[in-house]
Amino acid sequence: MPIQIVRNDITRMHVDAIVNTGNKCLRAGSGVNGAIHKAAGPMLEIAAQQLGGCAVGEAKITQGFNLPCRYVIHTVSPIWHGTGSDKQLLAACYSESLKLAVAQHCRSIAFPLIATGNFGYPREEGMRIALDEINAFLMKQDMMVYLVVFDPDSTRLGMHLYPDLEAYIDNHYVRDR
Repeated sequence: MPIQIVRNDITRMHVDAIVNTGNKCLRAGSGVNGAIHKAAGPMLEIAAQQLGGCAVGEAKITQGFNLPCRYVIHTVSPIWHGTGSDKQLLAACYSESLKLAVAQHCRSIAFPLIATGNFGYPREEGMRIALDEINAFLMKQDMMVYLVVFDPDSTRLGMHLYPDLEAYIDNHYVRDR
């Protein structure tokens, strides 16, 4: 199956590209963004700064530097306000990231569950949008897509919403926070 929900640390995924969700300035922050910047090393922030920022729903790409991936795709997620535009912008984070991955001839990509942390998007709705966008993409393209979550509740939620998906839980790489 070309999509899996994986309970793992995204910075340890051996894929062509990982997706980093961050701020419009593409600076290191907290959460997944901070972990990716820390694991990639200082060259990631230097490269990200040369991109000139990124608008909500758009995506830009840099090298992976010290990460086990070739590329980091940076996207800026919407802050949840409960509007239809939030949904469209969140969907665009996934679709624009996937377009960049195709342009770079990626065969695999790993996403975090975008916007469901500090940006306040309800986890169930965020998971539904992620999987709907990824599934629509996979109807047209071949790529292995991983939705990387950190907690078992998100894994169970994904399996509940999409029971045909495979879930792979690699506790060896999951660090206690």
